[in-house]
Amino acid sequence: MIARLRAFVRRHWPALRLRTILLSVLIFAGVLPGLSAIFLRVYENTLVRQTEAELVAQAVVLSAVAASDWPGAVVVSPDPARRDDPGYYRPEPATIDLGSTPVLPARPSPRSAAAPEAGAVEVAARFGPVVEQTSRTTLASILLLDRNGTIVLGYGQGGGLADLTEVRSALAGEPRTVLRRNDAYRPRYSMEWLSRAAGVRIHHARPVMVNGRVEGVVVASRSPRALFKGLYQDRIKIGLGVVGTLGVIALLAVLVSRGIARPIEALSRATRDVANGGGVLPPAPATAAVEIQTLYEDFGRMAQAVDRRSRYLRDFAAAVSHEFKTPLSGIQGAVELLQDHEMDPGQRRRFLDNIAADARRLSALVTRLLDLARADMARPQAGLSVDVRLPITKAVDARSSRLAISVMFGDETPRVAVPASTIEMVVSTLLENSRQAGATAVSIRAAALPDRLVVTLADDGPGVAPADAGRVFEPFFTTRRGEGGAGLGLSIARALLAANDATLDLLPTTEGAVFELVMPLAEQ
Repeated sequence: MIARLRAFVRRHWPALRLRTILLSVLIFAGVLPGLSAIFLRVYENTLVRQTEAELVAQAVVLSAVAASDWPGAVVVSPDPARRDDPGYYRPEPATIDLGSTPVLPARPSPRSAAAPEAGAVEVAARFGPVVEQTSRTTLASILLLDRNGTIVLGYGQGGGLADLTEVRSALAGEPRTVLRRNDAYRPRYSMEWLSRAAGVRIHHARPVMVNGRVEGVVVASRSPRALFKGLYQDRIKIGLGVVGTLGVIALLAVLVSRGIARPIEALSRATRDVANGGGVLPPAPATAAVEIQTLYEDFGRMAQAVDRRSRYLRDFAAAVSHEFKTPLSGIQGAVELLQDHEMDPGQRRRFLDNIAADARRLSALVTRLLDLARADMARPQAGLSVDVRLPITKAVDARSSRLAISVMFGDETPRVAVPASTIEMVVSTLLENSRQAGATAVSIRAAALPDRLVVTLADDGPGVAPADAGRVFEPFFTTRRGEGGAGLGLSIARALLAANDATLDLLPTTEGAVFELVMPLAEQ
């Protein structure tokens, strides 16, 4: 099922440009707070809590006024010293949440109740103008109940509300706020169905404490501010916010386009040009992101490496073709002569010897080519720690009968991170080249640097001609082609060393040939 769904999505997924994707993400991020305010009711919940806070403030003031005016109330002035106590002031937090607070049924009509308390009736007579003035200004419905839950002031006077949840809590001494449905509500806006608070009413009941006892209850109720009414009242601020958000999104879109999309498109065009054999990689734009600039640099290095590799392959193919062509031509000519002419045994033997020599040359050339390929594909070995004296001594012992070789190491020669077989092969190649060039003596010296070991091999031969010094490490370059040299020894040696972060170079000198082998030290 999942595989089919993925296949369906892949078939119908549109081809989008990077600029389109980034702009879509920015726009979505910009409108997300607005969508959250409407559909997640974040803004609406704030309006409901603000209405609750207003009702709580009104009920606190009215209950305090009623308590101080209640018959028999003993008014005690607060201790001025207590006002300096940080715990003296305790704000009452909002308790209503549209997402979790249940909505109770609409408040029922007051039921029949016993006659109200005389003290409560007396307070209601004096308290009426205050409640009237407050209701006219705040649009809140305010009731005053006695300690039995009978209404002594407000709508339904003479009836009882003692069974209501909020009234029972207030009669027990605890203020309580609840949400109830508003049966008198009629929608006035086309989008009001999105608002959960449109059809509810907030009811807050607070006890009137007289001499430490609950003598009455103040009940205040009001519909919360509607979401769309609040949006209309804040339309200028919201409009400015929308314009500002779109402006920021437009600025970010320009920055993203100049920093990511355009450089990637330019890099893509340059890639196609380079792949077609032309074109030049442009410099990274100054406004491009750091990662894009790094990508340009990496691509430039890759393009240079590909170009060098392409030239190397072309030159390599031409050299291999030339190296194979000479012995193959000799073999082919000798075979044709043997087929077409009658020869005496001496001539036949001479042509067969030529064929055998050319075949051996081809076999040696193939072997050296395989060695070069293995060297090019070699990878560094981790954790190597080799004492260079052992492989160098082994290579020296193998040729000490043909050359006078002097070796000088320090008292404490550091260990290197290069395989012993590679060191032995490189030193053997250099010693053999010195012998073939006509040298009779070779000196080997080792010197330690902070992070490298430098091994120098100097001979007393004729040296390398200045014109050839820059080509001695090129594959197939040799001055001994007539003697069967393939010109791959130094190329293989340098490739093997490069695989282990080591180098081999020919130093300029006026006498003999001096090669410098630099190897990294092993980790301690």
